[in-house]
Amino acid sequence: MTSVVIVDDHSLFRAGVRAELDGLVDVLGDAPTVEDAVTRILELEPDVVLLDVHMPGGGGLEVIRQVGEKRPAQRFLALSVSDAPEDVIAIIRAGARGYVTKTISGTELADAVKRIADGDAVFSPRLAGFVLDAFATLSPAEVDPELDQLTAREREVLRHIARGYLYKEIAARLGISTKTVEAHVSAVLRKLQLSSRHELSRWAVQRRLVD
Repeated sequence: MTSVVIVDDHSLFRAGVRAELDGLVDVLGDAPTVEDAVTRILELEPDVVLLDVHMPGGGGLEVIRQVGEKRPAQRFLALSVSDAPEDVIAIIRAGARGYVTKTISGTELADAVKRIADGDAVFSPRLAGFVLDAFATLSPAEVDPELDQLTAREREVLRHIARGYLYKEIAARLGISTKTVEAHVSAVLRKLQLSSRHELSRWAVQRRLVD
């Protein structure tokens, strides 16, 4: 039976998914945080990880990154309330094999897990189209290794910085604290080897990240 670990920061949702998948796949365990997820995945070695996209500490992208360093063949299926194109593209580019929304039924989810374990790519029907479009129009020359190292939230903060928003304004718009915004900006500066907010804005504009 296909084995799976469930990663989501909401305990009721994890319990619900466990109940839905009971008897259909082998649920080895679950985890509420990025740190716990990485530990559990490396310990339990599931066939597939059911992965929430938005969690504190870097979310699903950070789980994929950390696990990938020690278990590069691990397969991930993103399971999220979000159907935003940027979330889907970011997690697929990070290495997930599929993306389904939380409106999926238990039997459909179990089938998706099994297909991911078998090496297929699985998407909710309305997501598949723009995933194919995004990758069909992406040439190797357009892949930006600098941009790829930023998490989805870091890119979000970067876009707001480039649009001229203050830290407290960004915090209000994203529903996070000002200190969290500052931490994201520091991380982006470090990753991109830039030294100021002005340089960040120019970098984002050059890559057409600003509408």
